[in-house]
Amino acid sequence: MGLLDNLKAKLGPLKGKVGDLAQQHEGKIEHGLEKAAQVVDSKTKGKYSSQIRTGTGKAKDALGRLAEKDGKGGGTSSGTP
Repeated sequence: MGLLDNLKAKLGPLKGKVGDLAQQHEGKIEHGLEKAAQVVDSKTKGKYSSQIRTGTGKAKDALGRLAEKDGKGGGTSSGTP
């Protein structure tokens, strides 16, 4: 058994826990993403607004997939509540 196989075996159970936490705290995580995006956008004076919006959207999509993993929760696709 290789190093990566050992790592995968040890991290496997954590995957479910992360999904559960993402589902429970999805709103708080999204709020944090939005706040971080706003801070970065203001610090860069809007120079990278498009890239920041793209990255925030991708992070929200990933969060939605994590939260939906068990088929329990509703993810976000547009980022608006």
